[in-house]
Amino acid sequence: MEEIEIYLETAKEMMEKAVAHSKAELAKIRAGKAMPSMLDGVLVEYYGTPTPINQVASVSTPDARTIFIKPWEKSVLPNVERAIMNSDLGFNPQSDGENIIISVPQLTEERRTQLVKQSKAVTENGKVGVRNARKEANDELRKLLKEGEGVSEDAIKGAEARVQALTDDFAKKLDELLELKEADIMTI
Repeated sequence: MEEIEIYLETAKEMMEKAVAHSKAELAKIRAGKAMPSMLDGVLVEYYGTPTPINQVASVSTPDARTIFIKPWEKSVLPNVERAIMNSDLGFNPQSDGENIIISVPQLTEERRTQLVKQSKAVTENGKVGVRNARKEANDELRKLLKEGEGVSEDAIKGAEARVQALTDDFAKKLDELLELKEADIMTI
């Protein structure tokens, strides 16, 4: 039935968003090697407006231990430096007056363990989002049955089974993302 398909499609979209969000959050977790995405959460004061760093400077990684930042305007250099120092990334930026260079330190075993815990928390939040989508879809399906809109109980049971299958698939995707991130973090 068309309404059932709409609820299933909505649940799938919500689950995809939960996984995409988790993937983006995991990308922000530093795994030891320098990546421009490490600075994605850093906002720079730019003409009175907090602006993402990649909108005021080019961010590159010439090697696995260095992040190189070249502001497009020289006047914004101190603001970029301050934003990096005030972030919770623990970086100590060095400026030569035109560019900023960040040396990314090697991760300690303790820090790696913290990052794995953080990654697990991110994926667990993703799973909560997936389960919430399942609950919403199942609630809508049961409401459809109660309203007696010419929908059989068997059709609802079948749809609930499909929702559960989607839930299992997306939970598995999140587990795979976590596995990859853990391997990335623990690789020295």
